Amino acid sequence: MARRGAAALALALALALLAVALAGVGARGAALEDPDYSVQEIWSREPYHARPNPEPEPEPFSPPLPAGDGEEERQPRPSQHRPPKKASKPKKAPKKKLAPETSPPGKNSNRKGVRSKSSEKAASDDHSIPVARDDVREGCPPLGLETLKITDFQLHASTSKRYGLGAHRGRLNIQAGINENDFYDGAWCAGRNDLHQWIEVDARRLTKFTGVITQGRNSLWLSDWVTSYKVMVSNDSHTWATVKNGSGDMIFEGNSEKEIPVLNELPVPVVARYIRINPQSWFENGSICMRMEILGCPLPVFLSLDPNNYYHRRNEMTTTDDLDFKHHNYKEMRQLMKVVNEMCPNITRIYNIGKSHQGLKLYAVEISDHPGEHEVGEPEFHYIAGAHGNEVLGRELLLLLVHFLCQEYLARNPRIVFLVEETRIHILPSLNPDGYEKAYEGGSELGGWSLGRWTHDGIDINNNFPDLNTLLWEAEDRPNSPRKVPNHYIAIPEWFLSENATVAVETRAVIAWMEKIPFVLGGNLQGGELVVAYPYDMVRSLWKTQEHTPTPDDHVFRWLAYSYASTHRLMTDARRRVCHTEDFQKEDGTVNGASWHTVAGSLNDFSYLHTNCFELSIYVGCDKYPHESQLPEEWENNRESLIVFMEQVHRGIKGLVRDLHGKGIPNAVISVEGVNHDIRTASDGDYWRLLNPGEYAVTAKAEGFTSATKNCMVGYDMGATRCDFTLSKTNLARIREIMEKFGKQPVSLPARRLKLRGRKRRQRG
Repeated sequence: MARRGAAALALALALALLAVALAGVGARGAALEDPDYSVQEIWSREPYHARPNPEPEPEPFSPPLPAGDGEEERQPRPSQHRPPKKASKPKKAPKKKLAPETSPPGKNSNRKGVRSKSSEKAASDDHSIPVARDDVREGCPPLGLETLKITDFQLHASTSKRYGLGAHRGRLNIQAGINENDFYDGAWCAGRNDLHQWIEVDARRLTKFTGVITQGRNSLWLSDWVTSYKVMVSNDSHTWATVKNGSGDMIFEGNSEKEIPVLNELPVPVVARYIRINPQSWFENGSICMRMEILGCPLPVFLSLDPNNYYHRRNEMTTTDDLDFKHHNYKEMRQLMKVVNEMCPNITRIYNIGKSHQGLKLYAVEISDHPGEHEVGEPEFHYIAGAHGNEVLGRELLLLLVHFLCQEYLARNPRIVFLVEETRIHILPSLNPDGYEKAYEGGSELGGWSLGRWTHDGIDINNNFPDLNTLLWEAEDRPNSPRKVPNHYIAIPEWFLSENATVAVETRAVIAWMEKIPFVLGGNLQGGELVVAYPYDMVRSLWKTQEHTPTPDDHVFRWLAYSYASTHRLMTDARRRVCHTEDFQKEDGTVNGASWHTVAGSLNDFSYLHTNCFELSIYVGCDKYPHESQLPEEWENNRESLIVFMEQVHRGIKGLVRDLHGKGIPNAVISVEGVNHDIRTASDGDYWRLLNPGEYAVTAKAEGFTSATKNCMVGYDMGATRCDFTLSKTNLARIREIMEKFGKQPVSLPARRLKLRGRKRRQRG
């Protein structure tokens, strides 16, 4: 009886707290003293659970608790229906910068771009309910439709045309497959075009909803989007209340084309568990199709009657690293680099590799125990991000990595100390700063899929490098080739070097950078997927768009890709949902680039064929530009992988190639038996050759020297096997050296024979 009484008392207390919250406490509820809530604050570090805002906040609206099915509003009022917009000249929604929002410290939402005027109209209506002004409105982050934080089971719809156009495809920025009639189409599309269609999200806990972002259907062939809609909320999914505009239902302006996202902020925050979008009009030549994101702040767990929500919330991923989790524009990026350099002046150096089309410097950070110089025997590694300016997550991860390495080195973390002291690390966080600034202006939710992707002059850096694959394969396929085709250090074509070539200045800067520094391993961070792609990126067969095209080092590349994917929190998780259309689980989160989609002139292929560097593309997240509130979790997803991948530069063999006097021989060729790809020594005669565990016959050769071969064993333990070579000069080289020393030229025997033959012919004649 005592236990039952205590349980009843606890239930009554929970109901009382819920009533207080719905009466006006708002989404924060931090004024209520609850020990579990304090624990929740520390655990989650969610920006919308921070501290109460002292500024006035509009009273949230909440739908009534379940009272019967009769209150469900299924039939829209005809008088409020907005007719479809004309199809002849679709206009873009007006672009506006949102007014500054009241955000918690250090968590700027950076939500700018296209916004509908619906909330502004509501504010001017004499009969409207009180409206939250922009100067006091607290911004809420996305619930996570785009980031997949909202699962497919939380999305429901009235009808759908087919499975590939189901509610689970109604996510902001989701991309359709090549064949749009398969399981992976580009939106939710209703099965019928009428006013009774809807798509809803179950937040699985009480949430303060503040806005809706919509897009049309991603399609190359069809034009489908919703031009106006209503918003409905519920606490039980049976009884629904429509957001009002004074005495009538509020009609929100939708999209005027299919790709630009449009934000509608609710006139006042609405507290509920479910939110439903009910289309009212659509493009007249199209169908009801939409992609969307919901903005909302989940209420503190103790206000929810569902006990599972408490444990679900407690198990969410967060981080204990004290880093700067925010989006950094160009000026803020430079400032952060400066701060890190001042923290760790002995191991960091800031430099630039060139300038962008707009004149912004391409800054890089070097991390090494001797910054500014190449140490003999120490491998060089690089990370690059931001080749596509709108793929922002990679940029922020690299800035976090720079800060993290500095902190951990100062804390004498032995793993980081070894990495810094035994590796020369270069980090280039923003290769396309011009494109990033465009994406930054659009914001994390309103930039769409491609705003800022290209350079200022419209070039895609990712496939702007010289196509050396074709040169190699055509030479290999040419019959009766007069000499052996080089399999490495393939020269850049002259046309590419001309000033009239369509080559971005950023591309030229990267090429010069890679030719100057003897990189061994590199990763370029991209976004929009969760996979590691390795070369070749270009198919060898003509007229094919997808074909597995391995390099001679395919096994090494597979291992390098797997080293990142296997240590990522999600890439190899068989339970996770695919980002858009591709399921990469059959290869454990890795893929051969050409078998995915062919790209000519990629950075990966160029790096492999023109330099010693093994380069891979690392796609770090489904959302190219996640909200700041997601950065701590994304850092946790990728932190271990970023470190493990850097450590792979110490796998394989390394050594020095010297002459009999102990002087290093530059440009010596290192060949591995059975692998048709060579590398070369650096200016000091040192080399690094990435190899998987095993025994290899390795040959070193250089012009004017006799070649030497050794058996080199590569073990499973971390650390490259030392394999040095000493080469002696050939007899001809010695003769030339002696004659040059005394000012004479060596005799060319074949030329002398031809000369003698010509003299004999003249004598006979």
